[in-house]
Amino acid sequence: MVTIKDIAKLANVSHTTVSRALNNSPLIKEPTKRKILEIAAQLNYTPNFNAKSLVMQKSHTIGLFFTSISDGTSASFLAETIKGVNHVIGQDYNLYVRGIDDYKEYSSINNQRFDGIILMSQSVSDNSFIYHVKQMKIPLVVLNREIEDDKIINIISDDKVGSRQAVEYLIQQGHTNIALIEGREGFKSAQQRKEGYLTALIDENVSINKAYSVEGNYDMESGYKKMEQLLLLEKPPTAVFCSNDDMAIGAINAIFARGLNVPNDISVVGFDDIGFAQYTNPRLTTVKRPVEQISIMGAEKILSLIQSKNVSGETILVNTELIVRDSVRKIK
Repeated sequence: MVTIKDIAKLANVSHTTVSRALNNSPLIKEPTKRKILEIAAQLNYTPNFNAKSLVMQKSHTIGLFFTSISDGTSASFLAETIKGVNHVIGQDYNLYVRGIDDYKEYSSINNQRFDGIILMSQSVSDNSFIYHVKQMKIPLVVLNREIEDDKIINIISDDKVGSRQAVEYLIQQGHTNIALIEGREGFKSAQQRKEGYLTALIDENVSINKAYSVEGNYDMESGYKKMEQLLLLEKPPTAVFCSNDDMAIGAINAIFARGLNVPNDISVVGFDDIGFAQYTNPRLTTVKRPVEQISIMGAEKILSLIQSKNVSGETILVNTELIVRDSVRKIK
């Protein structure tokens, strides 16, 4: 009977490399994988899935999935998430980063390929992916979006409270004509931040102007374009709350391009507190959303799940914090 060791000897690689290649591991380069598969085919190799060596085989790979990497995920959000996870898993695991929208179906997402999966969930469209991962019995931690499943470890920031605090701060500074550049349609974070904006206006008895709410896409370009749209209104706002810092930076540039000043003419507040926020001109007032901290906690939880399958589900709420800098002016 042909074994993995026989194939390894002929291919001049380790038996671990052969096992990974046969399981279509992303760790193995394509030329090596093809060579191993050709040898296995020539020897009529049939894997014995009952063998202990295969049952105990680990991929040493953790999957970090986003709803989408290319659509609606800012570069700063992506970088902070990867940084947080990578900091925890060290050299013991390889990190595989993909967007769910890259997949037409999920047959390649299995427990031979992944020891665990961290999902940075941004939309309810992720639910089918979550269901598949659970069916495959792959350890799973979901970040960023509240999941109604008490068997899943779920780590989220309180975006609604953070947004409400930001808009309340603008009202305290004398602003009543406050616009909102929303996040990407369908993203839970966009919904939460809009709810926080509306809650603050209602609680402080400030009238809601529908023309002041415009839909962005979480990137600088949409922040710039939507700010231009707001500036064309018959009565432009005196302050704008942007649903993330990338859009806030775009909005500031649009204001300056029109010959206006931040904050003297229009005040701007962002959300996330990305690294650039304290180096914009003026320095950006924003809501600190601890993306890296959430990602670190998520990585720590997935390692616990991998080592002990009996870790119970829980929801962990991480607080946001208003960071006051120079982009808001107090008006009478």
